[in-house]
Amino acid sequence: MTTTTDARVRDSATAARGRWLMLIVLLAGQFMALLDVTIVNVAMPTIGRSLHASGAELQLVVSGYTVSYAMGLITGARMGDIYGRRRMFMTGVIVFTLASLTCGIAPGIGVLIGARFVQGAGAAAMMPQIMSVIQVRFDGAARARALSAYTAVLSSGFVAGQVIGGVLVTANLFGAAWRPVFLVNVPIGLAVLALVPRVVPRDTPGRGRRLDLAGLGIAVPAVFLVVLPLMLGHQEGWPGWVLACIALGLLLAVVFVLVERRIAGRGGDPLLNLEVLRAPGLVPGLAAVAVLMIAYGGFLFSFALHLQAGLGDSALRAGLTFAPCALVFGFCGYFWRRLPASVHHLLAPLGCGVAVFGYLAVALDLRSGGHGGPLLQVALVVTGAALALAFSPLVTHSLVLVPLRHAADASGLLTTTIQLGQAIGVATFGSLFLTLDTGHGAAAAVSGHAVAVTFGWLAAAMAFGAVAGIPLARTVAATRVSG
Repeated sequence: MTTTTDARVRDSATAARGRWLMLIVLLAGQFMALLDVTIVNVAMPTIGRSLHASGAELQLVVSGYTVSYAMGLITGARMGDIYGRRRMFMTGVIVFTLASLTCGIAPGIGVLIGARFVQGAGAAAMMPQIMSVIQVRFDGAARARALSAYTAVLSSGFVAGQVIGGVLVTANLFGAAWRPVFLVNVPIGLAVLALVPRVVPRDTPGRGRRLDLAGLGIAVPAVFLVVLPLMLGHQEGWPGWVLACIALGLLLAVVFVLVERRIAGRGGDPLLNLEVLRAPGLVPGLAAVAVLMIAYGGFLFSFALHLQAGLGDSALRAGLTFAPCALVFGFCGYFWRRLPASVHHLLAPLGCGVAVFGYLAVALDLRSGGHGGPLLQVALVVTGAALALAFSPLVTHSLVLVPLRHAADASGLLTTTIQLGQAIGVATFGSLFLTLDTGHGAAAAVSGHAVAVTFGWLAAAMAFGAVAGIPLARTVAATRVSG
């Protein structure tokens, strides 16, 4: 009996190690995809000078990736169910790696923007599979730890891109200036491709499931019609067609919901099963995540432009300015569970609330057009810690009560909200900054005023995030009491 029990314990330990090794490899792919969300921020001025790009074109370089990424996430999750998660993950890595190579050798801004959209499509095929694997292959406390690792990589990847981008641009490897920020993905992608077949078990595709082409045909133009006009509006002087496109996009979003309900009502297989929204805490969690990411996307874009174009900082100095924020973001994003369990449900609204004051402190320090002093770094560290302590619990608490049968829908919806939120943040707050920066980076005082006003609005957005996080906190607290 003892021998049999010992063998079972050893088998269980071996299976657990295998699952965690699998997660590490998948998270390496996730980190690579997330790095490219922000790594170009500090390279923007260099790209602009090298390829003679306008402000709107630079916004497309940044947000073209996240728009394509966000637009394909729900589809990517569904295709993982239909064709197999491992197969879709590897397909995404191949597309992403080839697109990264194209970005790195792009001869002009048009090719770079197009390759960024393809890059986003590759990331959209990869990322939902990670969350689905966590939901399917981990349970209980192990799932909570896996989600913490996922959110820690999510948190640190966003900010680490700023630092790594600054180092690569300043290093000017082989005289390639900004190109290594994309080419660095090629060896990482090849390594992930080599390891996935060895550590990720082959999964059985779902039988009888279909891809909802009607829903996809409505969702794609809906996203484009909302986000792209927001990016181009300030450059075009906000003509009537911009507002008309946004209104049409919002109308299509309503049509998408109606079509998906009709397909589900007929017993079909909708692109997004809206029944997932009944999961406890998911809707308020998504609302709070959306607000946080909209503000965060605007923060990274406008601050990077202010540091380099407004203050004349090098890419390295701009990247290092983000370093303390990146470190505390990743640290707090992973270790938040070490805090007493009795306060876990409060972290999201409290973190958003503290971030309000963090953004305001950064705005006050930069409004004169100076480089800022110790107060700036303290404010950035506090803001990074607050955002991490809000974001990681939001992701975990939003998903932990989702039934297994809705894992793919929930993961696709959450990751779509994260990426689309950041794209909207770049489009809205980036446009606000570019509109206010009438000196186009030539005058530090003008840029300082622009970034201060922008950060003031970021603080206002985070106040809404704090309010949105309260219902989720109540749901989590009620679940803990009833459990």
